[in-house]
Amino acid sequence: MEEERRVVLVTGGSRGIGKETAKVYAENGYDVAINYVSDKTDVEGIKKEFQDMGVKCLMVKADVSNEEDVNNMVEKVISEFGKIDVLVNNAGITKDTLLMRMSKEDFDKVIDINLKGTFLVTKAVIKYMMKKRNGSIINLASVVGVVGNSGQSNYSASKAGIIGFTKSVAKELASRNIRANAVAPGFIETDMTNVLKDDVKENIGNQIPLKRMGTAKEVAEVIYFLGTEKSSYITGQVINIDGGMVM
Repeated sequence: MEEERRVVLVTGGSRGIGKETAKVYAENGYDVAINYVSDKTDVEGIKKEFQDMGVKCLMVKADVSNEEDVNNMVEKVISEFGKIDVLVNNAGITKDTLLMRMSKEDFDKVIDINLKGTFLVTKAVIKYMMKKRNGSIINLASVVGVVGNSGQSNYSASKAGIIGFTKSVAKELASRNIRANAVAPGFIETDMTNVLKDDVKENIGNQIPLKRMGTAKEVAEVIYFLGTEKSSYITGQVINIDGGMVM
């Protein structure tokens, strides 16, 4: 009898760290459910890319800040795969500006997607994990949630909130054998950082002990580790992936 595949749900999984994370899980034989929000997403292209790796791939459109969308998404994943073993809450946005200029809308939008989205998706998934008495939740925080950053009071607040949320969830669900951890990336080469000028990138690199930005793959490998039994005694932790920027 063929061994039952494990299943991972990655929010914001159509590009950047999210896609790289889904890819690492797929390479290790997981079936993947990828959440996306934009109509411009190449749904068929991404699906084929993963199916060519020999795993099942479900693409689910949902706005993680919308409870109805989230509940429908999770139900679709359960009806397709029967379970969710690992949840990666990766969906997130930035709307950077100095506090003096920040609109209420820009604050609300970042908190809604980054923090409330993490809450809504986790809440929808844990009832299925609790039934199986097994599961791993990995939330994407950020080093700026630990140390703050000028021009990112909304983003920093959302990521600091995710850290507190993760620790609370870890305490609540430990008795059901469900673990919750957060990763806090530093400067990572993604679409978000590609827009920076070369001299800005160089300046950033000089402030990092390892003297370079990280890659999405380096973040994805840690997220993968936290989803597997190799990390079975780790819960409630925040792991910085930042080349030594914060220590």
